[in-house]
Amino acid sequence: MAERVAFLCLGVMGYPMAGHLARAGHEVRVWNRSADKAQRWVAEHGGQAAASPGEAVRDAAFNFICTGDDDDLRAVAEAALPGLAPGSILVDHTTVSAEMTRELAARAAERDVAWLDAPVSGGQAGAEQGRLTVMVGGDADAFARARPLMESYGRAVTHLGPSGAGQLTKMVNQICLAGLIQSLSEGLRFAERAGLDPEQVVAVISQGAAQSWQMDNRAQTMLRREFEHGFAVDWMRKDLRIALAEARRNGARLPLAALVDQLYAAVQAREGGRWDTSSLIALLD
Repeated sequence: MAERVAFLCLGVMGYPMAGHLARAGHEVRVWNRSADKAQRWVAEHGGQAAASPGEAVRDAAFNFICTGDDDDLRAVAEAALPGLAPGSILVDHTTVSAEMTRELAARAAERDVAWLDAPVSGGQAGAEQGRLTVMVGGDADAFARARPLMESYGRAVTHLGPSGAGQLTKMVNQICLAGLIQSLSEGLRFAERAGLDPEQVVAVISQGAAQSWQMDNRAQTMLRREFEHGFAVDWMRKDLRIALAEARRNGARLPLAALVDQLYAAVQAREGGRWDTSSLIALLD
């Protein structure tokens, strides 16, 4: 069924995600801080552009946010909450702290609005191709209602537990990813220094236990030292900051994640904040 939908914030992820909702036949009203981007989205996909978050969510059964960090989310949510219809659902695709998620979910519940925390993995390419992994926390019934919409851009949409579970799962994802990228960087640089043909090495080991998404999608660009694409170092440091803070609260030990976070700080010091996370290899040259 076609639904009335609001999508707030049209960044590199939100812009294509909202487009998939429109292509799925939903009536989409968008809002973005820069109005010209919202107008450009409407020109490309149809629908309507709203002048404010409150106007965008008015009478919408499903509402989506995909912004930057805790502070950004709080600002957008506070502007949207008064306009949300009782019984509606708000799906937040921002990667933020579980603490922020629980706070905003409680405030939404006071207005009879269900809040789903639903951070994603797959990057800009995954958003454009409609192949994101969506990790969802919140009410199970609300998830069941919203899942068909999220499947318009998600290849794996999974409910993981109560409010905050989606954000905690995304933290696990980033913790695992950080160590993997550093290991891949060290392995590729070792192959170069050992006088091997690194492309041939990758072709061989990618058929065995060392295979990973990062190897399949980033090894070649890492060998060419091409980093002007993908998931930015600045974003990864934000995600690791959230995970490390949560670890301090729950007592988990993350020595490797903490080390890789500092290595990313060194990339930022080289003015590589907008480089892809695979730029860790540059520190080994």
